[in-house]
Amino acid sequence: MANAPPPPSDGIGIANLPNQRHKIVAKRGAHFTVMVVGESGLGKTTLVNTLFSTELSPAKSYSRRHHKQLDKLTEVEIIKAELEEKQFKTKLTVIDTPGFGDYVNNRDSWAPIVDFIDDQHEAYMRQEQQPQRVEKTDLRVHACLYFIRPTGHTLKPLDIEIMKRLGTRVNLIPVVAKADTLTQNDLFTFKQRIREVIQVQGIRIYQPPIEPDDEVTAEHARILAEAMPFSIIGSTEEVTTADGRKVKGREYLWGVAEVENENHCDFRKLRSLLIRTHMLDLISTTEEIHYENYRQSQMESRKPGESKPRKFENPKFKEEEEALRKRFTEQVKAEEARFRQWEQHLIQERDRLNKDLELAHSAIKSLEAELDNLQVGYGRGTGRR
Repeated sequence: MANAPPPPSDGIGIANLPNQRHKIVAKRGAHFTVMVVGESGLGKTTLVNTLFSTELSPAKSYSRRHHKQLDKLTEVEIIKAELEEKQFKTKLTVIDTPGFGDYVNNRDSWAPIVDFIDDQHEAYMRQEQQPQRVEKTDLRVHACLYFIRPTGHTLKPLDIEIMKRLGTRVNLIPVVAKADTLTQNDLFTFKQRIREVIQVQGIRIYQPPIEPDDEVTAEHARILAEAMPFSIIGSTEEVTTADGRKVKGREYLWGVAEVENENHCDFRKLRSLLIRTHMLDLISTTEEIHYENYRQSQMESRKPGESKPRKFENPKFKEEEEALRKRFTEQVKAEEARFRQWEQHLIQERDRLNKDLELAHSAIKSLEAELDNLQVGYGRGTGRR
């Protein structure tokens, strides 16, 4: 009988599971959805194009933007693309929110954004409940970049309000747009003030996980966390520096603001967080925390198979509803005033008629008294005869 081959010296093969997982992920590719929120003109489109080194979306027409302000609506635009690097494919979805924060009255301008995030959780949950779950459409937002205008002061009330709402629904990553418009000292002070407001207001932002068993990765995560909010310079154009280098950046009279120079901005840190080091954590956090929180809250408040109650909180409809309510109230007040006048007129007419009736009764009584007197006098005259 032939001797059996000796068992391999590297164990039973469990340690090879990560390699198998790598093959599966490499074959399937990845799907990543990022949302950009902020006022118009802060470079959201430019930053997305710079992050992924491609023109996912053309530059916005500002004349069209001002024309559309008459609608006073925050829109949601979906841009899809498939990126490939070293034979690994990623399906990228970018959610843009034009119209947010562009008006004098921005009340409820965040409603379409928040509703969109909730609706994607709802749509995915409904698909999971179906018998056939092979092809599921997944537009759940894995990361939300919130663009802060570089005022040099602090967060505006609108920023605080929507960041509170977004932080409980999605991985919120605040960024300071157009950081090249502030000096380094002003930028440092501005970021410090933003961090203080975030802490005081209890705003939840994404925190990179710190791995205790990997000091290098843990240190990198600490650096990323301390850099928030990320200061950003967006540009897809190449310019020439004073020493002859070709870099992406913006050219000024005093020199060049380089996109990928960490002394100028935090673009490389943001790209590392979104793509190179924490993309899978952003995806898993969305799946295991934000989606599960939504799913749990809905299952606790709804019966199995019951549809989600529809909310009519469109800002445009609410304005029309308020206008109708105001007009209705004014009409009711006008009718009430007219009714009071008519009621007063009736009371006056009633008093007049009552007075006339009393006068008539008095006249009748006087006539009856005169008649009685005449009858008495006539009786006496007849008796004398």
